[in-house]
Amino acid sequence: MALGMTDSNIKVLLADDDELFLESLRTLIEGQPELSVVAAAHNGLEAIELADQMSPDAVVIDLHMPVVDGVTAVARLRRDHPSLCLIVITGDADRSLHQAAVTAGADGVLEKHDLERRLVERLAEVRS
Repeated sequence: MALGMTDSNIKVLLADDDELFLESLRTLIEGQPELSVVAAAHNGLEAIELADQMSPDAVVIDLHMPVVDGVTAVARLRRDHPSLCLIVITGDADRSLHQAAVTAGADGVLEKHDLERRLVERLAEVRS
C-alpha cells in the first residue's frame, strides 16, 4: 500500500471491557500504517451498535464482556455484516469457548498472551 493512502486504511473497531487492555490494543493497531481504529466499545451491545454506525472492515472483540457476551455479539455481527473480519481475543484458554466463537462466525480466535504478533498479521490480511 502506497504512503498517503489513509482513506483506504483498514478500519478496525475494538471491543473489550478492560480499559487498559483496550488502550494497549489501540496503540498496537494505530502503530500499523495500514490500520486505523475507528471506534472502541466497552460491551457487546455497544460493539454491535458501533459496527452499524461506523461500518468497520474488521472487529477485534473480547469473549468475556458485559451486557452482551462476545459469542452472542459475534453471531449478531456476522449476521448483520457478512463480509466483516471478526477476530476474537480472549484470556481464556478454554477450547470449547474458542470453538463456540468460531461457530458463531469468528474468523479467528487469538489468546491475549499471543496477541500482538498474530493480530497484526491477521488484520493485514483483511483485503488480501
